[in-house]
Order: sequence, then structure tokens, then C-alpha cells
Amino acid sequence: MSGTDVSAQPGEPEKPEQPGGPPRLRQGPPEEPAGAVTSAAALPPLLAVPPGASDTTRLLCAGTYLDEAFRDAVIDELYVHEERFAAPSLGIDAARVLAHALRARRSELGWAGWMLLAWIVALPLSRWLATAYVVPLVLLGLGRYVRRVPLPEWLARGLSFLFRWYGRLTLTLLVVGLAVVAFSGDGFATDFWSPFAWLLDNLFSGSSGSGSLGGGSAAGGYAGLGSAASGSDPSGFAAQFPVWVALLLPLLSAALVALRRGRFARVLARELSRERFPDVLSDPAEQSEGIRFQRLRHRVRTEQHGPLVMYRAANPFCGAGEAIKPWSLSVELVPRTDRVAEPLDNGAILARVVPLVEELRIPSGSPQTAPAVRDRLRALEIDECVFLPTEGLPTRAAAPYDPAAFEAHRAAAIEEGGETRRHFLRIRVGGWNEGVVTTVFVRVHTQGGMLMLEVAPHVLLPLRQLFQDADRIAHRYRHHDRFGTAVWALTHTPRAAGEAVLTLLRGLRTAWRLLTGGNGGALPEGPAVSVRELGSFGEASLFQDMDVARYLKAIQDRVAAGVITALRDAGYRTEEFEQRIVNVAEGGVYVESAQGAVGIGDHNTLVSNGDNTIQRDSAPQKGRPQRGNG
Repeated sequence: MSGTDVSAQPGEPEKPEQPGGPPRLRQGPPEEPAGAVTSAAALPPLLAVPPGASDTTRLLCAGTYLDEAFRDAVIDELYVHEERFAAPSLGIDAARVLAHALRARRSELGWAGWMLLAWIVALPLSRWLATAYVVPLVLLGLGRYVRRVPLPEWLARGLSFLFRWYGRLTLTLLVVGLAVVAFSGDGFATDFWSPFAWLLDNLFSGSSGSGSLGGGSAAGGYAGLGSAASGSDPSGFAAQFPVWVALLLPLLSAALVALRRGRFARVLARELSRERFPDVLSDPAEQSEGIRFQRLRHRVRTEQHGPLVMYRAANPFCGAGEAIKPWSLSVELVPRTDRVAEPLDNGAILARVVPLVEELRIPSGSPQTAPAVRDRLRALEIDECVFLPTEGLPTRAAAPYDPAAFEAHRAAAIEEGGETRRHFLRIRVGGWNEGVVTTVFVRVHTQGGMLMLEVAPHVLLPLRQLFQDADRIAHRYRHHDRFGTAVWALTHTPRAAGEAVLTLLRGLRTAWRLLTGGNGGALPEGPAVSVRELGSFGEASLFQDMDVARYLKAIQDRVAAGVITALRDAGYRTEEFEQRIVNVAEGGVYVESAQGAVGIGDHNTLVSNGDNTIQRDSAPQKGRPQRGNG
């Protein structure tokens, strides 16, 4: 392979060239005259941000406190399944997200333990009167659950409305009745309480029969309230003490709910704030002393940003996002008649592509205005990566991440054109503070007098709206008045006990899988999911779509120009290649063939005019480009 030496990316140590191996492709910015401003020099601070300090990493860490399903998925992929390699983490640090996921899990387990302890203590102290809360809480839970049941919309809405309001009415009557009994004196409010006692008794037991305060059921508890209200128990305070316990249980639960959200708000204001988050060493989540976490954190950070990608065959581009119309092209290598053609290998072609793509980093304006340019193409990253299957490795630690081992794989893969071991030129643009990441994988192969070009664009879509709103949620809670905070906590209290039980069950399930899964001794596997993809949402704004389209068009134009330059310099004709590849709107690609023309893209019309075929977009669309394979 012919080519020039590869200079390191900004912030990356120089990689020595291996003796006896082919030279590496040049990845750094091209040499410029004195005074010129290149992409790597003097990048604006908003563009020069390492993955571990990016705003997307920060919001993903915040998401582990907001979404238990996301938190569990991160822990399952990176902590429980330690036999799986980490997916490439483009623009983020998955190890830091894992650290906060484990910290959030510990915090949630502690909160759930205190919540259940409050119930366990309150039940006998209230002489089981607190069990009266079970029925309205179950009704409220059914009101939320029935909306997800596959029923006709009108039926689901009706049942949900019935369950929710029946539960609210029952809970309101119960709390009012407890308050009346707790604050009444001897004989006070006997007449006032009688209708409540009768109604509550008949809601569940169907009769107004009397019962003792120590009744073991909800119906008995309700009936017991009538006894307490009538002053039939001469002991006074001893009779009302269980009522006070049952009355204060919701208030204690509301306080725990408020403390739970308050902890999240404090985390967002401290270690996850925009000012403190870039300081990784001061992050409390990173200081966990667990041996397993420390070991897995080191492995994840070795694997996630390395040029070696260990993959599973079902999803080789895991971590890169959604595929955006991958395409391939093949042309005959026809020598020119005016000179002798030279042998053309894959490395020589890529060596022409890299400098042209690098020039996208350089602002086109004057040197005086260049430092003010914040176009994300200035921070464009180019590297070579080798995809290797995990089959055949005895352990995860046996993967060839050593620089010398990777260099051997790179030198062999770039020319072999193998099926399982593949070499790609990876071009990445992290837009919107790494919220929208555009990655283009380029592979060339010459075989049998033909040139094959493969281009696989991928896009990581924005984070979930809940994660993007994390700062707003925390700010609103911290600056809310006390009355509003109390009302919020009380409205979220009915589901707190159920959430506590589910949290403990999820924690027990994770512990059980760690003990019985045998993942530590299992054969290594490729990544099943990507942390960044788990936190993504399937839509982008029009501005973001416009940026992605611009990045893709610019990169694919430069790739095509590099291939044309390589063909021309090696003494081959370029007319066929130039005719077969035409970039059109929305990233569509036109490929002409001997049998006709093929349009890759949506709503395209092929119009043939003699030897020239033009592809037109017959239905321009607004909004997000269509995703898929065309």
C-alpha cells in the first residue's frame, strides 16, 4: 500500500509506524502555509470537548436517575454481561454513564428500602388499619395499567377513567375520615363521621356492620373508624394512636418522595452541572471502590473509542446509529491510452480520499475570521478502524487492542477484502454538542480489474426529550415554592409504594443474574446494544436534518472526488465512474448500469436523454429525511 504517515487526532498520542508494515493513512490536517488556520489548530472551545465531558454524556448520566428502564438496560449490558464487548461510543463515555447508573441504582434501592420499612412499621402500629390504603392504590394502578392494554381506545379510556376516579374518591374519603377521627374529642363529630363510616364500609364490605379498630382487613378498618369516632374505647389516646399512624403514613411517604426528587435535583446542581461535569476526577460516581466496576470501567474505556471494533454478525455497526441509505458502486478499471496504468491498491485510493475530506475542516473565509467559525465540520474526525468478529476468542481480554496487534490487523485487512475482517475509513461529525452524530464508513476494494466502493452512512439521533429536559426538571423542583413542592409530592405518593417494590425486585433480579448467570466465564460476545442508542429518540428537528444532509453530501462528494483523483493519477479512465455516481437531494445516489439506471432514494424519477440519465426528485418532502436502505 502506498500512502503517507498518519498524524494523531487532536488530543491523541502519536502512533508509531510498525517496521516492515505498510505506512498508515494520513489522518491529521494537511500542512498549510504559515498563518493558515487548520481544523486542529485553535478549535473554538465549544467544539474541542472530549467525549467524557460532552453534554450528551452528562444528559445520559442524568437519564439514569430519571428512567429506571434505561438505567437497568445500561447495567445489564455493561455490568451484568461482562462477556460482551462495549459498543463504539461515538461522542460519549459509556463508562461514566455506567458509573452513574450504578450510583443511581444504589440510591434507588436505599429509597425503596426506607419506603417499604415505613409501611412495614406502620402496619402493626396502626393495628392493620393502614391496609385500607391498598384498595385505592390498586385502583389507581389499574387506571394507569389499563391504558397500555391492547383494548379499543374508547374502552381503555373509559376503564381508566373509572378506576382512577373511583380510587381517588375512595382515597380522599379514607384520608378525610382518618383526619376527622384523629382530631375529634370525646363524642365530637360522631354525627359528622357517621355518613363517612357508612359509605366507606359499604364501598368494600357491602354492610355497615361495626368492627374493632384492630380489624385485619380494609373493611374492618373502616368500620373501626366508626368505633373510634363514637368514643366507645375509653382509653382515649390508645384508641386514636393507630389512627394517627395510618394518617401520617401518606405524609411520611410524601416526604420520602420529595427527598427522592430532591436528591436528583442536587445531583444535577452539583456533579452533573455544566460547570463541574468536565472534571471527571471529582465525580463521586467515578470513585466507587467496587472491584468489578473498576475492572469493567477499564475495559469499557479501552474498547469504546479504540480503532478496533469487535462486533456480532447480526449488528456489525452497533453504536453508530441508524443507517441512512448505504450504497455501493463498482466500475471497470479501464487504462487510459496516453499512458501506462499503474497497479492500484486499496490503500492508494484511501490515501487520496483522506486529504480531500480533511479540507472540510478548514474555514473558507479569511484567516482573520476563521477563529470565529463554529461549523461542526471543523471538528471532523477521521480514523481507520478494523471490524473483527468475536468468534474464536477465548476471553474478552484476548482481543487484540494492543497497538502492535491492531497495526498487524490493519495492514492485513486494508488489502485483503475479507468477509469477516473488514477495514473502513471512519469519518465522524458530532453536531449539536454530540446530540446528533453523523458517521460515514468508507471501504474500497479492487479485484478482477474492477473497483468496488462501499459507503455506509449512519446517524445517531437526538436523546430522549426526558433526558434533554433534565436540567429544567431539576431547576423547577429547586425553585418551586414549598406549597407547590408539597402538592407535587402528595400527587406522586400513591404510586410510590408500588415503585419501591418494583425497584427492590429489579435489584434482586440483577443480583440473582450476577450470581447465577456465569457471565464471567462465558465466551466473549459482541455488543447487544449501545448506551448511546438506548438513550436516543427516533426523531430529529428540521435544523438537525438539514445539518445531517449537509454533512453527508459534503463527505460523499469528497470521497467521490478522492476516488476520481486516485483513478486519474494511476492512469485509469474516470468517465465511467463520474457518470455512475451522482449525488442528489436527501442523500440519494444514482448508479447507472449497462441495463439501465437505478435510483436509490425516495420519490425519484429517472429521465433518459440519449446517453445521459438524470434523476429527479418528484416529491420534495419537508422535515426529516426518510431513513433506511433506500
